[in-house]
Amino acid sequence: MAIVELKNLVKEFPGGVRAVDGIDLATEEGEYLVLLGPSGCGKTTLLRMIAGLEEPTSGDVLIDGHVVTGLPPRARQIAMVFQSYALYPHKTVYANIVFPLRAAKMPKDERDRKAQWAASLLGIAHLLGRKPRQLSGGERQRVALARALVRQPKVFLLDEPLSNLDAKLRASARDELKRFQDEVDTTTVYVTHDQVEAMGLGDRIAVLSEGRLRQVGPPMQVYDDPADTFVATFIGSPPMNLVPREDVLVGFRPEHLLPAGDRVPDGWVTVKLAVDRVEYLSGDRHVWGTAQGLGEPTRVVSRLPAIVDAPVTVGEEQRFVVAGPRFRFFSASDGRRTAGVKL
Repeated sequence: MAIVELKNLVKEFPGGVRAVDGIDLATEEGEYLVLLGPSGCGKTTLLRMIAGLEEPTSGDVLIDGHVVTGLPPRARQIAMVFQSYALYPHKTVYANIVFPLRAAKMPKDERDRKAQWAASLLGIAHLLGRKPRQLSGGERQRVALARALVRQPKVFLLDEPLSNLDAKLRASARDELKRFQDEVDTTTVYVTHDQVEAMGLGDRIAVLSEGRLRQVGPPMQVYDDPADTFVATFIGSPPMNLVPREDVLVGFRPEHLLPAGDRVPDGWVTVKLAVDRVEYLSGDRHVWGTAQGLGEPTRVVSRLPAIVDAPVTVGEEQRFVVAGPRFRFFSASDGRRTAGVKL
């Protein structure tokens, strides 16, 4: 296992475009760190600098306490799985897996042993004689992982390896990836724009935007206590509701906006919601409407699980409530977390 450290890392492309802008970040030994952000936020560029495929404009990359900035990829003891898997179509699964070992001139007996070990671990031992075109997307992904695994690297780097799979297969592949990482116990840095993958896989999530690090923390911490409005609205489906009130934005998650009963408990805040739309999604009801009573009239959404069967009627104004501790407050000027206001 190894720790990956990034110290004031900057990557500037011609034209003054800063894809990565002064990032300081360190993994923990054996953890699954997910780099999460929208397209163009710099996460893949950051991963490529860790791998040695991109040279930083300034700053350093350290692996296991040693500065590796300027070293070629082969000298960094890392293994990378690309979004496209990068398998050789004319080679068998076995030949793809042992390719890096052949390049390292490893004896054939040792190559065979490692290939069988990795293939068995990933459940593809019966596929060793096939070509990539004969495999499903999930099987190709496992071949790419096996090829990385046989090198026994100190760090795995995964660049959106599930993006080519359909929705159903992504769910099972996500589970396989997590179990695989738990078993090999190797530090893993995983890039994705999919918040579901990030929340399901990461021991910690590093949220990026415009080349800058917005927040780092365990999934539930990032979800429950976002550092700014970008994190609040990027993570969560539907995203956090934000209601302008003087110089602050009042935030609350859709699942915390609930129909009011006959009596509002102490510490709960009443919200008048003019309901204009109800969606039924995977057992949940998404109730859309204009909220009043928290600040400026604002369109918000409530997410009601199937166990909440209170009637909601489109075209009517109804009382909803939010528990006081569920509110989060942000500065209206820069979007950062700020002190609360009396509601």
